[in-house]
Amino acid sequence: MCVYIYIYIYIDIFITHICIYMCRGSDELLSSNLYNSPNSGMSSISDGTSNGSDSKKLRVEERVGDAPPSRVLHIRKLPSEVTETEIIALGLPFGKVTNILTLKGKNQAFLELSTEEAAITMVNYYSAVTPHIRNVPVFIQYSNHKELKTDNANQSGGTPTSGSSDGTVTSPSSPVLRIIIDNMFYPVTLDVLQQIFSKFGTVMKIITFTKNNQFQALLQYNDATSAQQAKVALDGQNIYNACCTLRIDYSKLVNLNVKYNNDKSRDYTRPELPAGDGQPAVDPSVAAAFSKDSNSLLGKIPGALSPLSAAAAAAAAAGRVALSGHSGASGVLLVSNLNEEMVTPQSLFTLFGVYGDVQRVKILYNKKDSALIQMADMNQAQLAMSHLNGQKMYSKIIRVTMSKHQTVQLPRDGLDDQGLTKDFTNSPLHRFKKPGSKNFQNIFPPSATLHLSNIPQDITEDDLRVLFTNSGGTVKAFKFFQDRKMALLQMSTVEEAIQCLIDLHNYNMGDNHHLRVSFSKSTI
Repeated sequence: MCVYIYIYIYIDIFITHICIYMCRGSDELLSSNLYNSPNSGMSSISDGTSNGSDSKKLRVEERVGDAPPSRVLHIRKLPSEVTETEIIALGLPFGKVTNILTLKGKNQAFLELSTEEAAITMVNYYSAVTPHIRNVPVFIQYSNHKELKTDNANQSGGTPTSGSSDGTVTSPSSPVLRIIIDNMFYPVTLDVLQQIFSKFGTVMKIITFTKNNQFQALLQYNDATSAQQAKVALDGQNIYNACCTLRIDYSKLVNLNVKYNNDKSRDYTRPELPAGDGQPAVDPSVAAAFSKDSNSLLGKIPGALSPLSAAAAAAAAAGRVALSGHSGASGVLLVSNLNEEMVTPQSLFTLFGVYGDVQRVKILYNKKDSALIQMADMNQAQLAMSHLNGQKMYSKIIRVTMSKHQTVQLPRDGLDDQGLTKDFTNSPLHRFKKPGSKNFQNIFPPSATLHLSNIPQDITEDDLRVLFTNSGGTVKAFKFFQDRKMALLQMSTVEEAIQCLIDLHNYNMGDNHHLRVSFSKSTI
């Protein structure tokens, strides 16, 4: 074997050559032919060996981890029986996972995130906190490749059916999924579906119905990429042990028209819709209770999708978070590794308020690098957790998990807790209290690009550049919208953008014009 020749001739550089051969050899397979895993909806890389002459060209200077930042990450030393869902779960807290390629037999995989910033955040976080899958430590580094290219040659160009065996990942074509439940031995409610599918993006609408004696549903996300991610991860999975199998396909529809909010249909952006057919309307608090009940149901039946849904929410498959039974059903988050010299209840309210309506915040008196944050419901808590876990806040990588507390307690009357607890229940700054608000459709992971709105007419680009630079960062790019009431502003890093959002959201620009700041999916 050529590897052993390397060992005996160049014993002094043995470790370097072996590491290079293992890493680069697998990485170069991305340009080889792809085959489709028989049990997966995602593409895998051919398990052939790399060209021997190519491996000899590897230089000693090329070491593992030297690749520049890329949205494609190389994951090594995976457990032999690892599932793609478990690998995907590593990336979900940091942003959307757009593709995955596995190296069968080599215990390696390549994970593609939607942005380079998300990948950088993920690598930075896992450099401090070693990720584990099935109690086995795994190693993550940047790949030399900028994107994963799957083989679409076998695709007919049409929307694949749920029983498709080609196994390739199609380009997202519709934000609406058609879901069929096979072997339905236990009831599957609209709220169970919402709980499971919300881990992959913002669920806007669901319609359930029975056709050909099968329970079916149409589910709409706020974007097609979330629909693709959910289809890839969930198609063929069982909600409960050995039954209630999900068969998922893309719908030809691009928008669902929901007229009623009841146990058969739901528009989560319009809670004021009537129930219809004489049924009582669904109150938001009742909807939250439904979600709590469905979480309990999933936890009671062995083999339920609770491990999968938890993984999708916050990498629970890696063993860091567990969402079984009633754990976290209240919507209370535990945030740790905070910068105790800088963090305040207001700063946490502003950041976590991007993903839900924060009700209460308590910085722990005896452990001021940790805080409890109560969101309006469990779904908002999971959304905040999936987007903010592993992000940098005040120069520290924060960890966000579900808390076992049901509520955040306010201090007793007359007790001075040094301002560590604050009640935001009636805050006018809640982004999601208005029914049908466009904010429901503009929930994105932290990014270096910020969306600014409510800008006064007399404010110039230079004014905004100075304002955001003074917040402690570098403005790389700026672009006004046509009406000049909105703009995109790009900072040099995601951390700087997070800091600017905390400092400048609701900033008074004069004449009672309060600046609105949120994360954007766009780039300038």
